[in-house]
Amino acid sequence: MNINNNKLKIFTGNANPQLAQEISDYLGVPLGLAKVGRFSDGEISLTIGESVRGCDAFVIQPTCPPVNENLMELLIIVDALRRASARRITAVIPYYGYARQERKTRARDPISAKLVANLIMAAGARRVIAMDLHAGAIQGFFDIPVDHLLGVKILADYYKKKDLSNVVVVSPDLGGVTRARELAERIGSVIDIAILEKRRPSPNEAKIMHLIGDVKGKTVIMIDDMIDTAGTITLGAEALINSGAKEVYVCCTHPVLSGPAVERIKNSCIKEVVVTNTIPLPQEKKIDKIKVLSVASLLGEVIMRVHKDLSVSELFD
Repeated sequence: MNINNNKLKIFTGNANPQLAQEISDYLGVPLGLAKVGRFSDGEISLTIGESVRGCDAFVIQPTCPPVNENLMELLIIVDALRRASARRITAVIPYYGYARQERKTRARDPISAKLVANLIMAAGARRVIAMDLHAGAIQGFFDIPVDHLLGVKILADYYKKKDLSNVVVVSPDLGGVTRARELAERIGSVIDIAILEKRRPSPNEAKIMHLIGDVKGKTVIMIDDMIDTAGTITLGAEALINSGAKEVYVCCTHPVLSGPAVERIKNSCIKEVVVTNTIPLPQEKKIDKIKVLSVASLLGEVIMRVHKDLSVSELFD
């Protein structure tokens, strides 16, 4: 695809430059000249090496680990573009950090997801493109348009090509039932779903309580929005095998994979974990069990449609 319009510009920080380059290649638009570095004391320095006056600027920057560094880079790039008279600035955030604190569950809890939304708007963003927000209600934290994209389309296309038989899609918790149902419908309209009921005694710790549904003798695809420490999916996979599942596949959009996650996946009964490149996967985390799919063409198509004022929802119908 080639967009012959010098008013569309794409910039990126250091969070996921590989994804930004793939999107740039898909659109046929070179990455904007921006150098994001550090002063000797660790503060972020930024130099934009071209005019952006009147342009439609898209800043591709997931707020993945190190989340505070990448969030500050995003804010500073957006602020610089605003002060340089960009016509519109869209923050393309494939992974939205701090999304797990989107409501108060205990007294004196912060609502960090709302704070981050305020910061992005205050910096000068006038639109946000995000993928698989941990809670859909985060869209309402912004007073600007938000295009919330679903990774399930890419995941479903992958599993349709694998041509698995006797499949059941499993949600690892009650909150993910809608996501599991959508994956099941996109793979095949007659595929059943099941649900694992879990509780969290503390953050990043999961305990599987019950299985709702039948998995005996079936191929299981367990889907979640993100995998962090991999405790939920590895315990869930073990519970599913103990309940008679033939084999367990796991998929998610965001491979956070912190702490013991990779080791847990490597030693688990899971056959394959399919993730996307919303978060870059370092070399030490690239094990045989993990398959990475690219979201570049989807994000590129959405950027093109936003730039040309075309419908985004048609991509998912």
